[in-house]
Amino acid sequence: MTDGLIAHGRLAGLDEIAGVGVDPARGGYSRHVWTPAESELREWFTARAARLELDVETDRNGNLWAWWGAPGPDAVVTGSHLDSVPGGGAFDGPLGVVSALDAVARLQATGFQPSRPVAVVVFAEEEGSRFGVACLGSRLLSGAITADAARALTDADGVTVAEAAAAAGLAPEHLGRDDEALGRIGLFIELHVEQGRGLIDLGSPTAVASSILAHGRWRLRVSGQGNHAGATGMRERRDPVVAAARAVIAVEQAALATDDARATVGRMRIVPGGTNVIASEVDAWVDARAATDASTRALVADIESRVQEAVAGSGCTAELVEESWSGVVEFDPELAARLAGTLGGVPLLPTGAGHDAGVLNGAVPTAMVFVRNPTGVSHSPEEFAEADDCVAGVEALETLLRSVL
Repeated sequence: MTDGLIAHGRLAGLDEIAGVGVDPARGGYSRHVWTPAESELREWFTARAARLELDVETDRNGNLWAWWGAPGPDAVVTGSHLDSVPGGGAFDGPLGVVSALDAVARLQATGFQPSRPVAVVVFAEEEGSRFGVACLGSRLLSGAITADAARALTDADGVTVAEAAAAAGLAPEHLGRDDEALGRIGLFIELHVEQGRGLIDLGSPTAVASSILAHGRWRLRVSGQGNHAGATGMRERRDPVVAAARAVIAVEQAALATDDARATVGRMRIVPGGTNVIASEVDAWVDARAATDASTRALVADIESRVQEAVAGSGCTAELVEESWSGVVEFDPELAARLAGTLGGVPLLPTGAGHDAGVLNGAVPTAMVFVRNPTGVSHSPEEFAEADDCVAGVEALETLLRSVL
């Protein structure tokens, strides 16, 4: 039954928000937490949930909960996030939210009455694109980050989480672990577009997650001496941009030397940033991932060693500082196998991408459903999923909700 699910060749819910947060410079979408675009998406979610007669509340950490029936313990919760990376795609995050609302709508349309409380959740700042820490809303909820550490995080304009939260109508002093909200979750199922191309080779539109690679973010600061671009001879310079360029190559070399590792420098900040100015400082952010906690830590240690070697002799210094860390997530194999069986024996699939379900996995039972991505491209305007596969994802989520409710 696809009536009402598709509009203009995609899920109707995705079509409704297709114009929100379009980034004309980068392409794709830039929808960062507590900015006008993300706030508009929150309003859309609240209105869409109201059409299903779901009661929406905002928790102390800025996460949205839409309840079918009265909130209570042992709830089955599904959903994802609405924020994006800079210039991100249309599916990462919103597909899980739209599919959750659609699955609930389909259950309601058949007269289904759940035996447990049900909620659709939208987690705040999953991508970490504004404040630098991924899955901030679920980390705060579960206590994986302290409230003091979170409040002090700043965005590119120097605005702190505390200031942004207050501007969004939250009480910054109440940020932090939320045992009441956490205690309601009996099971969390997150549907997400596949980030990779495993399913196209497996010939399946959906899969159940088995694990998530260990991963984290580190800030690499290379410091030199600011000076005049015309008045300073080439051999007299302590140029941190040149040193940082060598450091970035060292990051790549470390990842290439480690089995099944990934290391990326996707963002840099040059101070002061003038065309005719030799910079004084460069910040580069390193994303590092590998198969185990130990191998990821070893990768980062190798990165640091290679970086120090790369900048040696440049007159610059380099410092690598951890900003966030997520160890390997192994989803409950019995739960994953049971859900995969409920869906007719769909594949179990590991992923290299972090998710709110991974953060919550240590605190509550969690599972994930992936929807096929035919190209494997994600965190890009080219991210894509076929409409029929998205419908298959909604149907899979509806089937799972029926099985646990």
